[in-house]
Amino acid sequence: MVPAEQRVFIDKQSPKAYRAQLAAAEAAREVAAEAGLDRRLVELVNLRVSQINGCAYCLHVHTRAALREGETSQRLGVLPAWRDTEVFSARERAALALAEATTTPSDAALQEAAYGVARETLTEEEISAVIWVAIAINSFNRVSIMSKHPVRPAPGR
Repeated sequence: MVPAEQRVFIDKQSPKAYRAQLAAAEAAREVAAEAGLDRRLVELVNLRVSQINGCAYCLHVHTRAALREGETSQRLGVLPAWRDTEVFSARERAALALAEATTTPSDAALQEAAYGVARETLTEEEISAVIWVAIAINSFNRVSIMSKHPVRPAPGR
């Protein structure tokens, strides 16, 4: 196993490719805003995808972003089990299912079921936006996981 300190931070090593990735993520955020998805929902999608991928760095970044946007600790705490709660709206549930299906495309049954619910609940613009947001965070998850971006303790902890 290669120690974390010997990993190449690919965002630093290849800044041109990383800037292109940042631009794609910004475009996905703009598409989400234009579709009427509020920033809290975008952050829920970012967090759920990062949970599935096991990206500690992106979980750290997007938990803080969600809290800044007014998300509650209760909803963040139960996000991994969102299907078993009553704290997410039908719209949020459809977006989370679609984001999960985008993240695990090899599960065709999950993908079809999620897309069916999304068609009943979300507009075409919202469906497209959720998928683009999920694609963007999936790629950032890969960058951070392969680079082993560190998550350090908060000051004073």
